[in-house]
Amino acid sequence: MRLETLPLEFQGALPIMRTLQQAGFEAYYVGGSVRDILLNKPIHDVDIATSAFPAEVKSLFQRTIDVGIDHGTVMVVTREDTYEVTTFRTESTYQDYRRPDSVEFVRSLKEDLKRRDFTINALAVGIDGTVIDLFDGLVDLRNKVLRAVGNPYERFHEDALRMMRALRFVSQLGFNLENETFEAIHEYHSLLAKISVERINVEFVKLLIGSFRQAGLASFVESECYEYCPGLREAGEALLRFADLTGPAIPTERQAWTLLVMELRLAENEIAPFLKEWKCSNQLIKDVRQMVPALAFRKKQEWDEWTLYQLGRELALSTEYLLRYYGQEPNLPRVRLVYQNLPLHSLKDLAVKGSDLLQEITLPRGPWIHETLQHLERAVVERRLENKADALIAAAKTFAQPNE
Repeated sequence: MRLETLPLEFQGALPIMRTLQQAGFEAYYVGGSVRDILLNKPIHDVDIATSAFPAEVKSLFQRTIDVGIDHGTVMVVTREDTYEVTTFRTESTYQDYRRPDSVEFVRSLKEDLKRRDFTINALAVGIDGTVIDLFDGLVDLRNKVLRAVGNPYERFHEDALRMMRALRFVSQLGFNLENETFEAIHEYHSLLAKISVERINVEFVKLLIGSFRQAGLASFVESECYEYCPGLREAGEALLRFADLTGPAIPTERQAWTLLVMELRLAENEIAPFLKEWKCSNQLIKDVRQMVPALAFRKKQEWDEWTLYQLGRELALSTEYLLRYYGQEPNLPRVRLVYQNLPLHSLKDLAVKGSDLLQEITLPRGPWIHETLQHLERAVVERRLENKADALIAAAKTFAQPNE
């Protein structure tokens, strides 16, 4: 097979490919970019594999960065972009199920491709557009089959994260796991305990937001991989409930976590510990802790102004969108309009400040200032008070000095 026209992303790297070939080395486009162009999907990173050893690559280009030179990767910097150029390599045994004990650079493309995870990722494209397929990856692409390269038990024993990558590809691409590949995942699923949570998190989020999440999550549960993920050991049924939520691919990570937490039916005080186990960022934890109760509220009734104000425009829109997964029609224009027309959008918009209260009310500085401002803030948002200084000061005096 030959590509009629190289995609623009590949064309940008042609000068690098030509330089390597003119110096007597082989060079190919490899990895996910090849798979994606064959699937008519957007290309992200363009990776180049070559028979040139790292020192030889560096000698051919003016600007390079040693991004992973121990594993054969040199970043070549051009005027327009940067490209990772990696030497063909083989790998030794994997004592920790995630990193090879040693890497050996080789001159053989076949030796390099046979160490890759899945046949659809073991394709290479030459400078003339010829597709190199040594493991029937093109057949698997046509048949929508995800198959490990060679012996799947060896591939997953080398790097146990490949099991999560397999499930993620099922969710993203809608491919079916080849039987022996699935059986190897099922047998070796406990090896996920050897993998860092951070690495599992990346694959799990992609699994949750894939266009074919139902199939991906079904395989995730059936393979029992979920048992070795933080907080999910007893969550098989909840994960299948999540999978059964009908609707398009979930747009964002925080929306996916919000829906998952809803289906896990975690109590409010359980949300943060669960997400911390997953090594989620503090900002994501904060957002999800707000969105979960907001979604539960919105499923039962329309927004009120105070709830919308507390949540903020961005999180309110994200939460409103999630109604579609519960068979309700989101009304995003209404959320935008109601939020836009709120009397306040933050405490900074209030017509009085703490210093004004201190000046007008004869009380020493203390917590009453913050409590009074909060009282005024809510009263204005709920339109029980106008946002005018005189009215607010009068209400503040009544609130702060009720017996005077």
